[in-house]
Amino acid sequence: MSLSRRALLSTAGAAAVVAAVAPPAAAARPHSPGPLRQIPLQGAVNVRDLGGYRTHDGERVRHGLVYRADHLGKLTDADLTTLGGLGLSRAIDFRIPLEVASDGADRLPAGVTAVSRPITDNGLFGQLHAVIGSRDPVRQEEALGGGRAAAFMAAVYRTFVTDPANRDAFGRTLRELAAPGSGPVLYHCTSGKDRTGWTSWLVLRLVGVPERLATEDYLASNTIRAAHDARVREGLRQSGLMRNPELIVPLQEVRVEYLDAALAEVRAGYGSLYRYVTAGLGLDLRTLAGLRERLAG
Repeated sequence: MSLSRRALLSTAGAAAVVAAVAPPAAAARPHSPGPLRQIPLQGAVNVRDLGGYRTHDGERVRHGLVYRADHLGKLTDADLTTLGGLGLSRAIDFRIPLEVASDGADRLPAGVTAVSRPITDNGLFGQLHAVIGSRDPVRQEEALGGGRAAAFMAAVYRTFVTDPANRDAFGRTLRELAAPGSGPVLYHCTSGKDRTGWTSWLVLRLVGVPERLATEDYLASNTIRAAHDARVREGLRQSGLMRNPELIVPLQEVRVEYLDAALAEVRAGYGSLYRYVTAGLGLDLRTLAGLRERLAG
């Protein structure tokens, strides 16, 4: 971890959180990543249980309480049966209305409460559809080539920190995850990698998972989505929509540079991760302790 990233959790305030949230020190146990618990579905690609990771003090994130996913608008009846077996209490949808209109509202098992909680994509979805729909390779190169697609993604991540409505949505979600007695929760966006990835990274870090493991979970979307995303690019090529569909690879992937863009905004605006989640997301010590108590043990 670089000094600048380590500094995110090195303030006196962060130390107070650790003291308030962490149980008494125990003998150190080696850190090892928990196996990815992917939920195999036919109509969604990136659905997984966030549990299984070791924390700094050797506890483990509990399975069966928090699930991350891509959009659920194309689930099959068999998928609904599978999701029904998870005992979900609610599914939080981070997509904006344009995304829902394109891919469909969530299909959910009976008894699962659907929660619409849009988090802006900074115009990415609409602009991408317009650029691809133009079928103009020059326009597509001008919009996405030369590092511009990656720069756009970094800008999206910065809004996770700078946009007040986004902060409110992330804060409300984390408070719900910390609420005692609440049932298992699933949250998702379109691809389950950016808005969902940032939420998951925060959850894992706040319950004590080392940064390396939280980042591994974030980057796992690349492996999980690789075959699906390649088929999407080939479909764009064969349909004649794009002459060079490789231009969208930076939009399909998650990258450490995107995560670093958000963390740079955390440093610039708040000085530390602790200040971001308290002053920015509105979480108090009781909520942070509740998140740790409920999800790790």
